[in-house]
Amino acid sequence: MASLPKFPNKYLGRENFHKSHHFDISNEVAMFVGGEKPGIGGEQLSDQKTTSKYSVYPKGSGSDLPSWVAFDKQVLCFDAYFEETVPLVNEERIRKCKIMFYLEDDTIKVVEPEFKNSGISQGILIRRHRVPLPPPNDGQFYNIFHFNINQEIVLYSRKFTITNCDTFTRNFITNLGVRLNEPTTLPVDPYSQLREDMEKNMKPLRPYERKNTLKQFFDNDNKVLRFYCYWDGRESPFGDVREWILHYFLVDDTIEILEVFTPNSGQDHVPKFLRRGKLPKTPSQLPPPGAVTDRTVLNVFNSSNQGPRYILDNLKTGAINENFYKDCDLRIGTELNVWGRRVIITDCDDFTKNYYSCKYAIEDFTPVQYKVPAAPKPPRHVPPYNGFGSEEDSLSSCQGVLPKPPRKDLLKCMEKDRFGLESNVFNFVAKMMTDDPVDKDRLFIISLYLSDDTISVFERAKPNSGVLGGKFLGRTRVKKPGQEVFKSELSKYFTAQDFFVGAVLHINHINFKLINADEYTLNYMEKHPEEFAKANVGNILSKLRSVPDDKHKEVKTFLALSDPSNSGFIHYDSLRGMLMGLDYGLSEHEVLVLARSFSEHEQSGLDLSLMLAVAQDFLRKKHFEEFPEMTKAFAHHDRHKTGHLSLKETRTICKAFRLPLPENLLTSLLEKFAQDDKIEYQAYIAALNWLEHPAAPVMPDDILKVNFKTAQDFGEVQRNVNYASMLQDVFSGPLTNTDPTTAAS
Repeated sequence: MASLPKFPNKYLGRENFHKSHHFDISNEVAMFVGGEKPGIGGEQLSDQKTTSKYSVYPKGSGSDLPSWVAFDKQVLCFDAYFEETVPLVNEERIRKCKIMFYLEDDTIKVVEPEFKNSGISQGILIRRHRVPLPPPNDGQFYNIFHFNINQEIVLYSRKFTITNCDTFTRNFITNLGVRLNEPTTLPVDPYSQLREDMEKNMKPLRPYERKNTLKQFFDNDNKVLRFYCYWDGRESPFGDVREWILHYFLVDDTIEILEVFTPNSGQDHVPKFLRRGKLPKTPSQLPPPGAVTDRTVLNVFNSSNQGPRYILDNLKTGAINENFYKDCDLRIGTELNVWGRRVIITDCDDFTKNYYSCKYAIEDFTPVQYKVPAAPKPPRHVPPYNGFGSEEDSLSSCQGVLPKPPRKDLLKCMEKDRFGLESNVFNFVAKMMTDDPVDKDRLFIISLYLSDDTISVFERAKPNSGVLGGKFLGRTRVKKPGQEVFKSELSKYFTAQDFFVGAVLHINHINFKLINADEYTLNYMEKHPEEFAKANVGNILSKLRSVPDDKHKEVKTFLALSDPSNSGFIHYDSLRGMLMGLDYGLSEHEVLVLARSFSEHEQSGLDLSLMLAVAQDFLRKKHFEEFPEMTKAFAHHDRHKTGHLSLKETRTICKAFRLPLPENLLTSLLEKFAQDDKIEYQAYIAALNWLEHPAAPVMPDDILKVNFKTAQDFGEVQRNVNYASMLQDVFSGPLTNTDPTTAAS
């Protein structure tokens, strides 16, 4: 039986048998690079010293973390110095520095603090890296145990003496079991001491008194008072009146004066009349140098033992104090002495007025009148119009040697030009005011373009009338009648304020009377009552309220007789006849606007099925079949995919596809389908789609019941007018007697 070995095998149970990398090739030369690396399995080789950075620190009771985690951002800081010879002075210079030791990887960095006017380049002396030991141990590197206070270390042939360290470094090294030496004092640098002595000698032994002007600077920076003044120099030969601008700077109480040069004055243009500075009130001869100082020297004597001595006057008994102009001395009408010149302030700007009003409570800023009023310029007589071109062209040829085309009102053209569904064009129906039986029945459409106030006239063709329709007047501006042709003033043309129902226009020697307007024109004028007084409902009601009280009873009696059933509504023709017969001073347009504001809206009570049938009949006759494209357009604008769009967006899309429906019918349909200002567009398109969902056929009587008009159609206003509401607004009271017989009596 074999005997057991005396020592157990130490490799039993080991799993790590890796081999360290000891050899490498550098510049095609095989080199030994693993002198400090362990052998197989991390075991140290024979005669190999432990130089690993992980073995110099005691593990203690902490966790086994790698050094770059355990000592992250932990740096030891040592105060040190080294000596250096100054070449020119041949003296030793002491240079202070700090040595940083990074615990995570044993790297060292040396930094010299920068001092002002040191004369040498300072900063990082040794960049952060592992520093090798001096020969003959240059194969090893510095670690923490090589550092201690009051000892010397050599870093790249430069000897550093460590004098002290910070609290963290002291505690960390002490916990490692290292005994730190006592701190040593830093030797005095002769060169630095010499520089300090030189700077001290340059400073006065007793400094001058400091005047704190920072508050005035911060409060009044960039604030300047501006005054207008003049100097009357006509007493001297060839003198005249000079106009100046005086600037007073609040930041430092200085004054500068600029001269105002008029055209063809014959004077030399200089940048400034008076350079910026303090202006004395009583100027005298210039004092000699040194006479005006902040401090006064009382006595000066020379001592052989103590050198020259002097005494400063703290009470400033011998100081020369000049009285300068301040802001409180500058007022309108004040006379200033500007180095012997008598200057009078005449006016100031708005900022200066506000400044004196807030600070000194001055309210009177009446300017001083010193100029003779200029003679009025003779009027420039413009030659009369010669008949060539337009009047504006002839006038521009008189305004300069090179004629320029007349300027147009581009802002008005841009604002009143066609934009989307807004045409900015008024359309009126007109008739000729003539006794000719043929011409008096002719109907004309007069269009007014708001962008440039041009007018065009078009005649509708009437079958079997014997008159051809078409363009009666091309688009142009029309002069008002009763003006002289060849005159100097520009002619007056018809504008938008001259157009209203009932107006008479004289166009090409023919009188036209406006008898009606389209829906867009009436709506536009009612939306802009400040521009069109005839469409201002408030002014119309004011005229009705201003009638005498004896006519109130006549109005109520007439309304009671016109409404025997006491329904509260009256026919428009009856209301128009009453208002025009009682001579209230109302025009046709004002009566029309009043009736529209109190008209009965009968369309709201129509059946939805009848409205859809009429709408499909319109679409069928116009061959409108773009329902799929409209569906895509609605889905594109529905970004949140809710199936609903606002009333405004739905109307815009319908107008974009030119849906051939009357304006009133389209508005009523949208109101029927709207719920909280939202429309379900799928149901709306399905209801209008006459191809897939045809409605019942409509009869001509049904279309007449609806009685819709387009925006360009000229028809009658709403037939019935709510006179009860009108009486409430005009006379502030309802119609009390409803019996026609009693009212008539």
